[in-house]
Amino acid sequence: MVLATLFAGLSIIASVLMAPKKPNPAKSAPYECGIIPSFEPPERFPVRFYLVAMIFVVFDIEIIFIYPYAVISRSLGTFGVVEMLVFGATMFVAFLYLVSNGALNWGHIKRNRGEDNPFEERTTSSTIRRVSSKEKTAA
Repeated sequence: MVLATLFAGLSIIASVLMAPKKPNPAKSAPYECGIIPSFEPPERFPVRFYLVAMIFVVFDIEIIFIYPYAVISRSLGTFGVVEMLVFGATMFVAFLYLVSNGALNWGHIKRNRGEDNPFEERTTSSTIRRVSSKEKTAA
């Protein structure tokens, strides 16, 4: 561990000391190719995109923890089952918290023709209400 840290630190110091320092507008541009752009992009990714990406990573890591359990679940016995139930319940509560705070709501969405109210905001909660009301009327 000490050698890895030492190597990383020395590599950074060496690159700072030995790298040529000739800045120009093309190198300072936020594009990796070094070509000066002829126009600005229409818009950046919205912050919501990054939030959903982080939520995906968290729940993806959950799968990484579940996989070893699936491999050795028989040898863990009751203790392993209880631990996985607690872990699953914690992740489910976290998901419910995200849904209740609107972390998965993307705002207004273009409507398909024939929907009831084209001006109604589409959220996770409104979709759940809409689906449950359609099930009640179908029954």
